Amino acid sequence: MNKQLRKQTGKLTSAKAGVAGFTLIEIMVVLVILGMLVAAIAPQILGRTDQAKVTVAQQDVRTLSQALDLYKLDNYSYPSTEQGLDALVSKPSGFPEAKNWNPDGYIKRLPKDPWDRDYVYISPGVKGPYDVYSQGADGQDGGEGYNADIGNWNVE
Repeated sequence: MNKQLRKQTGKLTSAKAGVAGFTLIEIMVVLVILGMLVAAIAPQILGRTDQAKVTVAQQDVRTLSQALDLYKLDNYSYPSTEQGLDALVSKPSGFPEAKNWNPDGYIKRLPKDPWDRDYVYISPGVKGPYDVYSQGADGQDGGEGYNADIGNWNVE
């Protein structure tokens, strides 16, 4: 078909004719624009990582609290501090006895907080029948801002 087209137009064309490309300047302009966009947007996105971690911790505390409430419905009391949050995953031993423990457990696995630490569980709690919380970014009790404790008493 190419031979017929060449004969009709009376011109011979090379294989490269009609192939367009980008010049170095065009590529450089695109890279500069992309760099400016990244420089403008990145600080806004990166500045929200701490806020996202707090949100994840709040959701985990809510989930653990709901699982603890289900545990209490079945067993008439919350697990002791010694039994800990592990009582939500596997049947605990010790007192108080978990007579009606759900064989499927109450959660599939215990989450770590967003800073890769275990959630703290105390029963009876200081702020309620139990306290379950993350110690925040600094890993210490108390604190302010992103270092503040995120517990069942302040996530409702």
